[in-house]
Amino acid sequence: MPAGRAPRDKRLTRVLEHVLQAGTASSAELASLTGVSLMTIHRDIDALVDRGLVRKFHGGVSALPSTVFESSSEFRMRVNTTAKEAIAREAVTLVEPGMSVLLDDSTTAYSVAELLPQIGPLTVVTNFRRVIDLLHDKQDIQLIALGGDYSRTHDSFLGVGAEDAVSALNVDVAFLSTSAMTPEMTFHQEQAIVQVKRPMMSAATLSVLLMDASKLARTALYRLAPTSAFGRVIIDDAAPADVVERIAENVDVHVAARQTA
Repeated sequence: MPAGRAPRDKRLTRVLEHVLQAGTASSAELASLTGVSLMTIHRDIDALVDRGLVRKFHGGVSALPSTVFESSSEFRMRVNTTAKEAIAREAVTLVEPGMSVLLDDSTTAYSVAELLPQIGPLTVVTNFRRVIDLLHDKQDIQLIALGGDYSRTHDSFLGVGAEDAVSALNVDVAFLSTSAMTPEMTFHQEQAIVQVKRPMMSAATLSVLLMDASKLARTALYRLAPTSAFGRVIIDDAAPADVVERIAENVDVHVAARQTA
């Protein structure tokens, strides 16, 4: 990695997380947050704009939370990692040796994949290239890769090929995430993603929705499925108690505890 690349990547991730949480931020605010000059922060903002993660306006930047999580997998891998790891630890308590597990192309499902080699033998089905790279050489994992049209943005395989492949399967448990949810409904900004996630849900005896707290109580363009269509929802402990209670009216909810220093 070129000198200086890692610190800049960390700074970009910090900027992205801050804008996601706040909704908007001024250039001066972001420069103060990261300890760099205004000139440097403007270059950072331009880099995020080029990746389609934020919108630039005079004097600052804004982000639409419902679209950030569907964007570059490179950045999704770095956002809300503590929450995703907590959710993954809770999720794998549902997995036993010999089971078949389906993982979608969410980075929360990737966190689940990181823990699966400890449990094997397992059959793992996925359309996420990062999961394929992670598990392809694990001796106790029988890996089934779903084909289809490769999306560079999502780093996954989508389209009719992926839909047909998953529709032919019957797995024990599917772990999925999406970009937004209310207590009653789940949503995603892109139709192509919805069209693959729905047959994934149908292919599983138990479909589990993995949602970090940043995705709660908001919507996106396309309806994925009612929360009641899932067998379980796992949320991290940053979720507001009243929202968790409302979700629990529709589906079994488990709250995952984050590990703090």
